[in-house]
Amino acid sequence: MVAKVAPGRDKRVLGDLFGLTNFGVNLTRLAPGGQSALRHAHGKQDEFVYMLEGEAVLMTDAGETLLKPGMCAGFKAGTGDAHHLVNRTMRDVVFLEVGDRSTGDAVNYPDDDVMAVYGADGKWKYSRKDGTPF
Repeated sequence: MVAKVAPGRDKRVLGDLFGLTNFGVNLTRLAPGGQSALRHAHGKQDEFVYMLEGEAVLMTDAGETLLKPGMCAGFKAGTGDAHHLVNRTMRDVVFLEVGDRSTGDAVNYPDDDVMAVYGADGKWKYSRKDGTPF
């Protein structure tokens, strides 16, 4: 996996339980101080999050937005707008993540020396930005 795994995150990969191959669905819990992932932007895969419990700060290139239960956010592929969620509260945050599984997707992590490519085998391949493996 990536050297900097998202701290305080518990992700349950629900879509895999049903053999879904065109899109993924995750139930994600962030502990206080946790984050959803490194801030990133997908080249080919759209993403969507729906807040169920708690409050998280959505961080994008445009700034910060507080998300509460019942709110949602979407991230269109190819925009380059890097994003992630951060839990700055003392309570757990729970949300659904939905994204497609387009092969050949490349992920940009502007704040970290990491890049990822989603292969035809359905697996992510991570390396440093210069292409050297971890």
